[in-house]
Amino acid sequence: MFAITGVTGQVGGAAARALLDAGHAVRAVLRDESKAALWRERGAEVAIASFEDADSLTAAFRDTAGVFVMIAPNFAPQPGYPNAHAAAAVLKEALSKARPERVAALSSVGGQRDAGLGLITQVHILEQALADLAIPTAILRPAWFMENSLWDIASARDAGVMPSFLQPLDSAYPMVATADIGRVVAQALTQSWQGRRVIEIEGPQRYTQHEIAALLGDALGRPVEARTVPRDQWEALFQAQGTEWPAPRIEMLDGFNSGWIDFEEGVNERVIGKTSYRTVLEGLVKRAG
Repeated sequence: MFAITGVTGQVGGAAARALLDAGHAVRAVLRDESKAALWRERGAEVAIASFEDADSLTAAFRDTAGVFVMIAPNFAPQPGYPNAHAAAAVLKEALSKARPERVAALSSVGGQRDAGLGLITQVHILEQALADLAIPTAILRPAWFMENSLWDIASARDAGVMPSFLQPLDSAYPMVATADIGRVVAQALTQSWQGRRVIEIEGPQRYTQHEIAALLGDALGRPVEARTVPRDQWEALFQAQGTEWPAPRIEMLDGFNSGWIDFEEGVNERVIGKTSYRTVLEGLVKRAG
């Protein structure tokens, strides 16, 4: 039995589906009973647990061969990241009490850094919380999600422009599909190891913003141009979108653009996914209608 958190999201859902497709027993850990029917129909057991309740998570994680954990994404955190600290502490307590055979935890490229991470600080907090966990633990550090391009589709379709915060436009960044991350989660949980391992995950090639715009144009059937969003406009733009404290998002983007947020070359395991950006974009365009 493998307990999977975040099954209603992209990575957790992909991990659960990969395990089920391979014939493994899965316990889908959900906050809300109303979302349980789909997973029961897929053949999963369901556990209802809150990330604020260590006891319910302990019960969900107990008697398992492996557990996948993650911090719920928060794109507008409070200063000091109190929610991430609280969630990481609850996850650590539940894992320590439940004692699964192994743990896989979702982090991010750059998760090894102690500062200058912005939003990625939240998964660094999880890494630190699990650092002394007395259970074999795999830290998964994927590249930038290809699925982030979902936010570009409307502008590309309507105006032929893909606004870019990753700059310069001709720099190639590692990208990965969430389906590939989920497969790596499933593979890691079904393996046996001791101690702590770090697995970096990226797609089959690195992409510039110009290349992504061209692929998005192919998927939409119209020319699309990548265009930088000037750095001095970011704060006002993010605030206009409802983010009261945009500093973490800006710091993260600065970290990617400066090269500060990157993989640790030659230090950790590295997995190369098989899903192309073209495949992901075609799916996103179809989903967006």
